[in-house]
Amino acid sequence: MAKITIDGKTMEYIDGTTFEEIAGGYQAENDNLIALVTENGKIRELSKTVSKDATVEFIKLDDAIGHKTYERSATMLFVKALSDIVGDKIKSKAKVEFKVDHGIYISCKGEYTPSEELAKKVEDRMTELVKLNLPIVKHSYPIAEAVKLFRNQGMKDKVDLFKFRQSSFVNVYCLDGYYDYFYGYMLPSTGYIKYFQVIPYENGFMLVLPHAKTPTTKSPFEPKEKLFNALLTGTDWSSQLDIQTVGDLNNEICAGNLEQLILVQEALQERRIGEIATQIANRDGVKFVMIAGPSSSGKTSFSHRLSIQLKTHGLNPHPIACDDYFVDREKTPRLPNGDFDFECIEAIDTEQFNKDMLDLLEGKEVQMPTFNFKTGKREYKGNTLKLKPDDILVIEGIHGLNQKMSYALPNESKFKIYISALTTLNIDEHNRIPTTDGRLIRRMVRDFRTRGASAKRTIQMWPNVRKGEEKYIFPYQEGADVMFNSALIYELAALKQYAEPLLYSIGEDEPEYYEAKRMLKFLGYFLSIPTDQLPNNSICREFVGGSIFPV
Repeated sequence: MAKITIDGKTMEYIDGTTFEEIAGGYQAENDNLIALVTENGKIRELSKTVSKDATVEFIKLDDAIGHKTYERSATMLFVKALSDIVGDKIKSKAKVEFKVDHGIYISCKGEYTPSEELAKKVEDRMTELVKLNLPIVKHSYPIAEAVKLFRNQGMKDKVDLFKFRQSSFVNVYCLDGYYDYFYGYMLPSTGYIKYFQVIPYENGFMLVLPHAKTPTTKSPFEPKEKLFNALLTGTDWSSQLDIQTVGDLNNEICAGNLEQLILVQEALQERRIGEIATQIANRDGVKFVMIAGPSSSGKTSFSHRLSIQLKTHGLNPHPIACDDYFVDREKTPRLPNGDFDFECIEAIDTEQFNKDMLDLLEGKEVQMPTFNFKTGKREYKGNTLKLKPDDILVIEGIHGLNQKMSYALPNESKFKIYISALTTLNIDEHNRIPTTDGRLIRRMVRDFRTRGASAKRTIQMWPNVRKGEEKYIFPYQEGADVMFNSALIYELAALKQYAEPLLYSIGEDEPEYYEAKRMLKFLGYFLSIPTDQLPNNSICREFVGGSIFPV
């Protein structure tokens, strides 16, 4: 018998009882479906069994980890249903590309055309599988056996991925005879996956799932065409380089093609920056280039590279950081826990910003501020600015696309750019890399290099950073004139050597340990590359160091 403590109460369970059975006794008391548990702080799938005394806590669908587990399981359900409808060969042809809002875009390259009729058939088959409540069974295979299994299924992407795995075993999930690999936890059976919609979209399907905050409610899909097209462009670049998965990237590194890969990827980004500069130069009346994006998007490096491109059009750019218009520290709003809320727009003196920008637009000379982050005060050090006919302001800050930031400026005087690291590289064809993971690793490396901040501190802060992005940045992204994807296909291989020691420093007894462990497992898929071949103007340099720009 094992003594299991839940919410301060201890009960005895027979050894071998599954966590799903235990959770079932508490489900009525919880407003959301239980997806996983923690056993003495360690995350366990519900199919696992008890064998020792433990304190157990529930992870529900509205928790971040629970919601990702639902997404992962729903993706397996979709691919299984699609293969049932169109045949086994689809297994290697349905590629999970990226997420747009609460929809997962899955491109399809089989010998068929995505249509309303096919989407309905797939959705109906998914519903059948849910009603059957089929188990999603995890098997642990030796690497060689897993490679053989996936080679027989025509899944070359997984064969290439596991070729570089250092562990001896790999977990493979089976659903009604369909075997697949998924990076992360899974639900115990199809009966848990009740909420989804399948719609034809571009050259594939959009698997629409509930929002994390309302995991048991179907929400209508709202297309975000600019974001979708920016992500699709990144995917096209990956196809152009013939590197769409981590296995592809590792193969290129092993083949000695790293230098060419870096040069081509950087050239693709520079061409895009040049195209944006041309759009700005060709639009009459633009005086303010407003650049916004979430944390660690490379906004500073991008603004400098854009400025250089603008100079090639005869314009004279001046950089302005919205951070210099922070209100004095004592006026900064606070979060419920008492910490300063630097993410909210009320932390910016928008009134002064608009007054200064209007004065510049009218040809007046303006005293420009500098914010002293040590004293928490705005300072004036005699820096003045007066715009000439060919002058243009390149303004960078997280609120750049929010109308409240530039409410007094004429719309025709503004050119809005949204920038984010929209990772389009996949672990394999059914396991996408969340864009937030790439940005978290970027920030972790930069925070340690520039501020001496530990990985533990960066992980602690990340949930609040993400909340700020959801509230103050993402709602305005579709209002941009253009979007720029700052992700580099090779960057995680370059960041790996800097991030791993920081993550290993987090102890097993610390709350951030399991996130660190997850990130280490993720980075373990990549071969590491040196950074000496990176150009000194690369966006990646903003994070690893050695940039020619003041970043």
